[in-house]
Amino acid sequence: MTHDTTDSDETDASTDDQTSAARTPGGGAAPEPAPIEPAAPDEFGLVQAWWGDGKGKTTAAMGMGFRAAGHGYRVHMLQFMKGGADSVEGVRGEYNAIAAMPGFTYENAGHYGWHGLLDGSADDEHEAKAGAAFERATELVAGAGEAALREPLPLDGDPDDGVHLLILDEVLYAADRGLVDPADVVDLAESKPDDLELVLTGSHAEPAYLEGVADLITNVRKVAHPFDAGHRARRGTEY
Repeated sequence: MTHDTTDSDETDASTDDQTSAARTPGGGAAPEPAPIEPAAPDEFGLVQAWWGDGKGKTTAAMGMGFRAAGHGYRVHMLQFMKGGADSVEGVRGEYNAIAAMPGFTYENAGHYGWHGLLDGSADDEHEAKAGAAFERATELVAGAGEAALREPLPLDGDPDDGVHLLILDEVLYAADRGLVDPADVVDLAESKPDDLELVLTGSHAEPAYLEGVADLITNVRKVAHPFDAGHRARRGTEY
């Protein structure tokens, strides 16, 4: 006499799937959007560094910014060295998107062109802009130090009054090119308040000075890049 175990096996498998799903953060339910309300993160406070010769460092940082803002956390991005070029329009897609996102703000402290590329921009002006941007970064970190980062912050609040996540975009490029002292970057990272998540991006050269300082260091490596084939920056992908 044989016993048909098919139904029993299927039931056991279904139960196992349900048990596994219940252990996921969402309890197995498909995620759905919810209204964005001011909130505070429980586990922020790390230093991240994104460097390498591949495309995507700024994109990754802004992606984290949008993710954090989507949870109601206060986010600000300060950009070094991205003042524009003849291949990039004055209005960029990311700026429009940030402006439409509650709790996410940005400011650009770059100079037209790129340091050292003989594109008509003055290198001493790049240095002056980068120095001013770093001073601004120290102000933002100081403001975070005065804020209660374990509490919700107003989504429309001034970034000087504190943010949960601060992105210093291209600051590592500025340090790599001698426009900012790498030692000052280390000091800034080590002096930040405990609950501020600090994200640093830029540089094709490894920022070895951040070893032991940054909690996350990611090398974004190029395998192929359309620029090498003569493609210019494209609207919607590069700006």
